[in-house]
Amino acid sequence: MLKGIAASSGVVVAKAYKLVQPVLNISRRNVEVEPELLKFEEALVKTRNDIQTIKEKAVGRLSDDDLAIFDAHLMVTQDPEFTGQMIEMIKSEGINAEFACQEVSGMFINMFESMEDAYFRERAADIKDVSYRLSCHIMGYELANLSLIQEEVVIVAHDLTPSDTAQLNKAFTKGFATAIGGRTSHSAIMARSLEIPAVVGIAGLLDHVNHGDVIVLDALDGVVLINPNEDELKHYKAKADRYADLKNSLKVLKDADSVTLDGHHVELVGNIGNPVDADKVLENGGEGVGLYRTEFLYMDAQALPSEEDQFVAYKSVLEKMGSRPTVVRTLDIGGDKELSYLPFPHEMNPFLGYRAIRLCLDRTDIFKTQVRALLRSSVFGKLCIMFPMIATLDEFRTAKKFVKDTEAELLAEGHAVSKDYQLGMMVEIPAAAILADQFAKEADFLSIGTNDLIQYSMAADRMNEKVSYLYQPYNPSLLRLIKLTIDGGHKEGKWVGMCGEMAGEEMAAPLLLGLGLDEFSMSASSILQSRKMIRSLKYSEMKEMADKALNMSNEAEVVALVKKTLKLD
Repeated sequence: MLKGIAASSGVVVAKAYKLVQPVLNISRRNVEVEPELLKFEEALVKTRNDIQTIKEKAVGRLSDDDLAIFDAHLMVTQDPEFTGQMIEMIKSEGINAEFACQEVSGMFINMFESMEDAYFRERAADIKDVSYRLSCHIMGYELANLSLIQEEVVIVAHDLTPSDTAQLNKAFTKGFATAIGGRTSHSAIMARSLEIPAVVGIAGLLDHVNHGDVIVLDALDGVVLINPNEDELKHYKAKADRYADLKNSLKVLKDADSVTLDGHHVELVGNIGNPVDADKVLENGGEGVGLYRTEFLYMDAQALPSEEDQFVAYKSVLEKMGSRPTVVRTLDIGGDKELSYLPFPHEMNPFLGYRAIRLCLDRTDIFKTQVRALLRSSVFGKLCIMFPMIATLDEFRTAKKFVKDTEAELLAEGHAVSKDYQLGMMVEIPAAAILADQFAKEADFLSIGTNDLIQYSMAADRMNEKVSYLYQPYNPSLLRLIKLTIDGGHKEGKWVGMCGEMAGEEMAAPLLLGLGLDEFSMSASSILQSRKMIRSLKYSEMKEMADKALNMSNEAEVVALVKKTLKLD
């Protein structure tokens, strides 16, 4: 039995398909330049054709957002900074093409992997995918074609690239397990899109599994069992049946109220990154959008998106949501989240630097384009505009005035703007949480961003493995900051939500309910399970539990309290 990270839920039993890709032993050689350049160009054309073919085969099985990954891969092959440096090395140094590819791609991979932001670190996988495929073609190796699999299997691999994952056919690929990876890697994200169970980050996986072994993939608890006995097979098949029954039973809650046993109502909404994700929120009974991460509009573009491009995207989500609230976060980028087409200053502490609202209030040209698009879209739904990274009242007031001034300009130009849109802020800096009652006098709502609030409260980078023990969502100090924020909002009659990862966690929901949180925003796939839990709890009991948790001394005591109260042991 091997342990890993559950990346996409499910329990399956099938034969192992051990994906063994060519091992590239690349060393530097001196070559004749012209033939080597020709070989490189031919390999580059084959690589582009491969990527285009993979994308075409994936149409209908992947969302437009997932398909866009392959557009990004094609752009890598056409990037003069990428391929141009390889060509220059071949010419100037007279070296073999695969070595030039390895050197240049290694430089790009190291650059991305050194970034603090998880999203950008995972983008190194794109460079690895493209450069590996290119190197294989240069060296004359054939790559496995997973789309040709014709029997039920669990894919077992060191890693699955986006190209690999896009070839998977759900009819035959029942799940996959990889030796490396995390929940934010492309393979994990695409597995969730395809609803294929996946366990990643399994140390020693390939040393223990042979092609054709029977595999139990328990992607609920992050376990892989190799060649199980009859009793183990019986146990996991029963577990798979229970999970299938659970998924079916949750569907009846799609249109149910998110209300406790004693009548306390909360809202369960979804986090999205693009208009396609809004469909998934609705399919899972979401009561709105609690976080629209607009930075993906900028990350997926080759230049700053125009007002019209943004207007179309925002309008699409608002129309889909109708009378349901849609919370749109203004551009949250800068520092560690860089854009290739927008230069940022180098910073020693990018998480504490020039980013989010700080960037927008400085680059008002960029901010105005987004605000105009948002306000124009406001007439198509229930818009809530949310400013990220607010630290002081002056920042909020400046941002709010900017929106109101832009509204006046639009009205003067003859554009329609809703009279009912809301202006709120993320609470992700401790200073804002402590002063929440003052912010609530001027904001229409507050939304807690726990990912950053935790790392700022503990002075610990959440991506640094050396201090990962300090990433403690259940620490009483954090719970007190959350309580301060909720009470501060309620004091002024304002609603308070949470859009950090904590909102969708099974252990956290009862605590947050007891602390008085009004709105829980999470991934679409977590909504129905959270609704089931909320409907099984008593608000009065959760308040009592939360009050006890606030007065405990450490996270372990809080976790033990929750488990005892909910009888989870």
